[in-house]
Amino acid sequence: MASVTLDHVCKEFDGLKIVRDVSLEVHDREFLVLVGPSGCGKSTILRMIAGLEAVTDGDIYIGDRVVNDVSAKDRDIAMVFQNYALYPHMSVFDNMAFGLKLRRLADDKINALVNQTAEVLAIQDLLQRRPKQLSGGQRQRVALGRAIVREPQVFLMDEPLSNLDAKLRVQTRVELTKLHARLNTTVIYVSHDQVEAMTLGNRIAVLRDGVLQQVGPPAEVYAKPANAFVAGFIGSPAMNFFKARLERNRDGVRVNGDGMAFDLPSEVVARIGNYAGADVILGVRPEDIHVAGDLSRSGDASSIRARIEVVEHMGNEDFIHLSSGSSSFTTRTSGLTNPKPGDMLSIAVAAGKTHLFDPVTEMAIN
Repeated sequence: MASVTLDHVCKEFDGLKIVRDVSLEVHDREFLVLVGPSGCGKSTILRMIAGLEAVTDGDIYIGDRVVNDVSAKDRDIAMVFQNYALYPHMSVFDNMAFGLKLRRLADDKINALVNQTAEVLAIQDLLQRRPKQLSGGQRQRVALGRAIVREPQVFLMDEPLSNLDAKLRVQTRVELTKLHARLNTTVIYVSHDQVEAMTLGNRIAVLRDGVLQQVGPPAEVYAKPANAFVAGFIGSPAMNFFKARLERNRDGVRVNGDGMAFDLPSEVVARIGNYAGADVILGVRPEDIHVAGDLSRSGDASSIRARIEVVEHMGNEDFIHLSSGSSSFTTRTSGLTNPKPGDMLSIAVAAGKTHLFDPVTEMAIN
């Protein structure tokens, strides 16, 4: 196995910068997810690591070796693509064995590797079938198996679950996690789906417009986003944002925003520095906006008046889209009796869990 290091890596196409000065270390045996919106450069980074794209500037290391000028076939990596890319005229066994035959391994070694991998992926009963006789999930397992039998130093996966239906994606995510624990190898996984990133990665690296925004364990990135983009991208439903102003009074600091006003607790005040008296971006996650009840029956002066616009019933919980003043926001809640559009609710913000961002740089205020 091996680590992968990107040292100030850049990529340009016809003068257009796709990847901008990315430095990143993927530890040996780590499962790292590159996540970001379409066009942010994550697949380009994966292709540069694989040797399918040349690096414009910077260096890529696999282990201690610079591989900028090493051909793809000599980098000892295996890549799984979004499309399965199986040979339609070959059986599952032959698809999985093809790369091993090119390496001129002995037949008994090939048979052992293919059968062992097929057992791990629970496709041992499919080895004599052709790809057209397989379901989408089975084809994806074969594509994974073809990579696994090569026993590479690094696995590269480019949105391998995007062609699967929702239920199968969940199932395959679990299988990938188990597989990584069993193989104990280095995996770099590309996804635009933040749920995949949060559930699969030991760490996640968030990209935007070719620039690395934040790297860290999923729980850390969720709880302490480096900027407003990361805060809004990681989490479903997305974080709510409000224009607000911090105003100091004799009791501390109060947040005043359109349709929202509350006092900040002392632990939040301690980290706002010189922003008292300044405009900020206020971020609140949906689960930190609590519904207190029907405003017509509530005398709570600290409650915020909000009107229900849309209700999304998710089974065990509801996503309620609300408006207050000119602001629109979402809360995640359960236990409300038949909420309907047009109803008025009394809500309260968990002030200690709010996030504050600079309105110009959009960086977190710490």
